[in-house]
Parts: sequence; structure tokens; C-alpha cells
Amino acid sequence: MAACITKVLGQAKHCQNIQSISWVLKSAPAVGQIRYPSAKHYDPKWRKQRREKVRKVDLPDFRQMMADLKMSPDEMRTRMKKEGRLPPRHHQDRPLNISATGAIIEEFVPPEGDGKKSLISPQGVKTKYKEFEKKGKSFMELRKVRQFEEDFDTKEFAQQAQDIVIEAQECLQDVYKNEDRLHDLVTEKAFPEMVFGLENKTFRWTFVESIEPPRVTQVRTQEMFGKDNLFAQITVRMHTKQILAVYDRFGRLMYGSDRIAKDVLEYVVLEKHIANEYGLWRIHGKIIPDWMPPREPLLKTFLKPEFSPLPAEETEEDSSVPATT
Repeated sequence: MAACITKVLGQAKHCQNIQSISWVLKSAPAVGQIRYPSAKHYDPKWRKQRREKVRKVDLPDFRQMMADLKMSPDEMRTRMKKEGRLPPRHHQDRPLNISATGAIIEEFVPPEGDGKKSLISPQGVKTKYKEFEKKGKSFMELRKVRQFEEDFDTKEFAQQAQDIVIEAQECLQDVYKNEDRLHDLVTEKAFPEMVFGLENKTFRWTFVESIEPPRVTQVRTQEMFGKDNLFAQITVRMHTKQILAVYDRFGRLMYGSDRIAKDVLEYVVLEKHIANEYGLWRIHGKIIPDWMPPREPLLKTFLKPEFSPLPAEETEEDSSVPATT
């Protein structure tokens, strides 16, 4: 130790200032400490975390993936046989949806001539008598609905159902913008039926007024996977005045009119998963009776074909007259 201090003091004699002396003292080897070149941390407390900080990730071979896309089915089959792989299985199972039923429960049959014939006429009295016979089962099913909704009232529900239909029709004017709201108003069965064919068309709809107040005509319930899992379907009769116009992608009118209001009689079925505490009444379908007249055909736009001109032909009179000299 004395030899080391003597060596340091000898070097300090040749230094000109105090900073050089301190630098020399710092450069002297420490007594009793041995240094080894190592990258390990002196504190092994977080050794595991430092080891997991960096992990090896197997990156996909993008070149091989692009080459696989360009391979023909025969080349792919040969390669899979060489590697000992089995062909992939394509499952065609349809997804199961338990938030809505797939059909209308006991579809309501509207009386023929409804909305046109008077109640005083013999046909109107007969129609009312048939409706009275069908109300017995609806009262029994209504009691099941009130087991889950104690304050359920058919008159209030009829008006609520009409508001749902009006909002859903207005959302159809821009399906892409109102798609999330439409799923809250329409079931998974009715959604594709309502938006079908509106991709390249312009849909315009306006509600004018109610000719008759809406009313409930039928109530039905159905069990699914158990007695406590109930779905309820209610058919509502709506007699309203509406304006409907559908334009094609060129802006030409295909169906209806944007000025003329027409009387529309509809039987709309609304469904709810009443066993679900957060269930909503949504449009499930529309009943179109057989006696209803067919709708007006769509006015489609076609490209005018171009025909080649017909060759000139001689008439029979020209061929029968002899040539004069």
C-alpha cells in the first residue's frame, strides 16, 4: 500500500495544478476490490423481469405467404403431402342466434277487405265476429307478458310500436349511417329483408298522418330452450298515410312518388325477449295477406341497344317489272 502511495505522489510532482492531482488519485487502483468485465447487474432482485423484457418472436415469412397465394391447387396439394399436412376443413355450420326467433309465431290472418269495407255491412259484421273469436288466446298470452312487464298496456304499446316503425323507416334513408340504430329497432331476421336492394338506390320516405289509431290485433309467446326463456310477438294494425319514392343510381324515379301521399294498411309484428331484463321491442316482420293486390312494378333503366342497319332488299314489284330497252 505504501508503494502505491509513493508512486502516486511521484506522479503528482510533475502535475501543474490541483485538478491533475485529483485525476491521478482517481486513476489509482482501489485496494481490496477486483473488477471483471461483465454486463450483469449487481442487484439480482429484478433478474426475472430483465430476462422477460426481451422475448424471441417468430415472425411470419411474408415471401412464403405471397408464394402460397400464387400456387395452384395441385401445387398446394403436392406440397402438403410432402410436408405431411392434412387438408383444411371448411365448416358450414350456421351461427345460432338466441336474441330473436327465426319466424313469425302463428301468423295473423287479416280479414279480407280490411280498411275498405264498412262495419255496418254484412261482411264487416262477419269480420268483427271472427276477430272476437281469436281474442281469447291473445288474452291468455297477454297474461304471460304481464308476468314480466306488470304495467304493460296494449293501447300505449300500439302507439309505441308505430313510433318504432316510423323511426326505422326514416333510418332506411341512410342505412350505412344509421346501421347501429337500425339493429336496436329491427331484429336479425327483419334487418336483411328491409335493407335488401338499397345499395345503389335512394330511398325517401315521409310519414304524413294516421288515418286510424294503431291497435293490437294478436299476442303470441313462444318458449325456447326452457319454460322460463320466453319470446313475445305482438301484431299491430297501422292505417296511415305515407309518401314513398325510390330512385335508382342515375336519379330516375323507380317506384312511388315524392309528392303523392297514399293510404297504407300494415300489419307489423314486433318481438321482444321478455325473459331478458334488457330486452327491446323490435320489428320482426310484416304480414302481407294473399288477398292484397300486387304492388306496382319497378321502373328500371336499361341501356338502349344499338342495332346494325338492315341490308337493302329489292321489293317484289321491282323484280317483276321487266327491264326496258
